[in-house]
Amino acid sequence: MIKTLLSGDLPRSRLLSALLLVVLCGLALAPFLFHGARSLNVAATICVFVVLVASYDLLLGYTGIVSFAHTMFYGIGAYGVGLALHGMGPSWSAVLVGTAGALAVSLVLALVIGLFSLRVRAIFYAMITLAVAAAFAVLASQLSDLTGGEDGRTFKVPELLQPGFHLIDGEILGRAIDGKLITYYLVFFSALALFLFMLRIVNSPFGRVLQAIRENDFRAEALGYRTVVYRTLANCLGALIATLAGVLMALWLRYVGPKTMLSFEVMTDILLIVVIGGMGTVYGAVIGSALFILMQNYLQVLMKEASAALAGVPLLANLFHPDRWLLWLGVLFVLSVYFFPAGIVGKLRAGAKAKSDRPA
Repeated sequence: MIKTLLSGDLPRSRLLSALLLVVLCGLALAPFLFHGARSLNVAATICVFVVLVASYDLLLGYTGIVSFAHTMFYGIGAYGVGLALHGMGPSWSAVLVGTAGALAVSLVLALVIGLFSLRVRAIFYAMITLAVAAAFAVLASQLSDLTGGEDGRTFKVPELLQPGFHLIDGEILGRAIDGKLITYYLVFFSALALFLFMLRIVNSPFGRVLQAIRENDFRAEALGYRTVVYRTLANCLGALIATLAGVLMALWLRYVGPKTMLSFEVMTDILLIVVIGGMGTVYGAVIGSALFILMQNYLQVLMKEASAALAGVPLLANLFHPDRWLLWLGVLFVLSVYFFPAGIVGKLRAGAKAKSDRPA
């Protein structure tokens, strides 16, 4: 049953299986285990980034496509549903119209970028996608009458998802069953379904062709596979899934803005998570997203406590000052790359394989 659900791609490492189980259970029970708006927001962000990073890994890790336009598709999804809810009012029809419109726009753009740009190699394609993404971000900022400009747009969601809505009276396990909880589980189960869908894609014959193109596109072409077609299809799939991730984030935040959805900072976060988790491993998106988002949100808090505990040692207290959390985040990233060059998932799987290959 589990093997079928995971498309035959088991973690192949006991430690990795344990980590994935901890993340899954933690996210599934987050509203009841961790109280407070911040912890629930962190859990929802991890869910969205698992989808976003896995969709990018479909391009980079499995197909060898370096694209900087992924946040553009993420932003299209967020703006699509956000502007539809802002213009049409808080209804499910607005959600459907916004999502369908965003998917259509993303598909067209992905096809155009794929057909006209994927024929060029490596850095040239990356630069083209960077230019397109930058142009889209500028457009979103300048069309202030439509998008709200730099300030973005806030909007209301359907009544079922509003914080003031209560499905039942009273609480369950100390938690009110309100619109915020329903929104969280909408995000969680949607992210889980999209993750399993991507796991199925990469373990299908189509996914194996993508990996063959990544390893040697000339050989794949010689075997009769039209590499441009496969690259374009991968680009479209990645774009559509990133768009859905943007829809989920917009519904969760009830806000869309260029800095939150379209900034290059989001793109660098995606790249860092892919490297930390491991390229070419969908499971890497889960481990990498969980670690990165947790560090991004709680490292500063931990450093503040460490700095207070080391108050008697001025040098160390200053070194661990919470204002220097980005420095330590960078140090942790460098250490992770040094000790896990293939990513955490790649390292764990390689270790498990080496152990199984040893003679008894």
